[in-house]
Amino acid sequence: MTDRGNSKTVKCIVWDLDETLWDGVLLEGEVALRPEAAAAIKALDERGILHSVASKNDRALAMEQIAAFGLTDYFLCPQISWDPKSRAVERIAERLNIGIDSLAFIDDQPFEREEVRFAHPQVRCLDSRVDLEGLIDRPEMKPRFATEDQKRRRLMYQEDFSRQAAEESFEGTAEAFLASLGMQLRIAPAVDDDLQRAEELTQRTHQLNSTGYTYDYDELAALQRSPDHLLLVAQLHDKFGDYGKIGLALVENGSDCWTLKLLLMSCRVMTRGVGSALLCDIMRRAKAAGARLQAEFLETQRNRPMKITFRFAGFKPAGQRGDLVLFERDLAEIPPLPGYMDVVAVDRESLPAEDLAG
Repeated sequence: MTDRGNSKTVKCIVWDLDETLWDGVLLEGEVALRPEAAAAIKALDERGILHSVASKNDRALAMEQIAAFGLTDYFLCPQISWDPKSRAVERIAERLNIGIDSLAFIDDQPFEREEVRFAHPQVRCLDSRVDLEGLIDRPEMKPRFATEDQKRRRLMYQEDFSRQAAEESFEGTAEAFLASLGMQLRIAPAVDDDLQRAEELTQRTHQLNSTGYTYDYDELAALQRSPDHLLLVAQLHDKFGDYGKIGLALVENGSDCWTLKLLLMSCRVMTRGVGSALLCDIMRRAKAAGARLQAEFLETQRNRPMKITFRFAGFKPAGQRGDLVLFERDLAEIPPLPGYMDVVAVDRESLPAEDLAG
């Protein structure tokens, strides 16, 4: 287990257009797509790195040109206006719900790079005249693993935008909207194929991480094999598509007391009730084992929503262990699972032996 730290892997590249994505200035005449830029976009998309645009340009003309080059689907939340590019970069981070320190900005103009760097010193600012060649070989552009969830990341965001549009136009209560999604949550012990994604979740998820700790692949594999631990993976699906593996829980399952060492969820499911459902499932498993249930919590600057999740689920303060706050849940009565969600809970005994590590 290692202390929480920001991953060095870039999550999204924000592209300038004129003299960066293409040669030439759009408002002055014809432009030509730079083949090395198109190749980098497609290669990095395969690695789960997202792309967006920050350009001072005519939006309609720019989007028409992007479409002509066949790149529309690659750019999420493009910001094309005459506003400062620092504001455009900020909007992109907000829309994608990712830390601004996980963005890279590539532009040919020193002034634009300095303006973004001054406002957001955490953003990596790259010179398209120098850094475009070899972009895909930079260490921060190389996630450790290429998981299926990574390869689908852009599609998942596009599905999320469809959900958001449906929610904005939905007439009814929030719970009625959730019921309309037809959500199915699968909670199961981790198998070999889950471990790369599990590492990625601990490395990338800080806001909805109960202890802020990260685990690498080898640590997770050892915990997955350990008879003294239960490593659970949650996967969510609805009528718009597959969210992928969006939750992780690590339980130390002592004979008298189970301790929830880690609970985390992707920010994309913050409003879906996944945390409560996952906690209910862990309660059920602990009660069936005849054990009490405690949870460790380490407050950080970003994970207050997890504290609220514990308290909302009926966990009460039960002491301190160093910097960790201990919560405990009375298992005499376990709350029902959310009625708007179909929860499929899988036990370790139900999994094929060949799927388990070791």
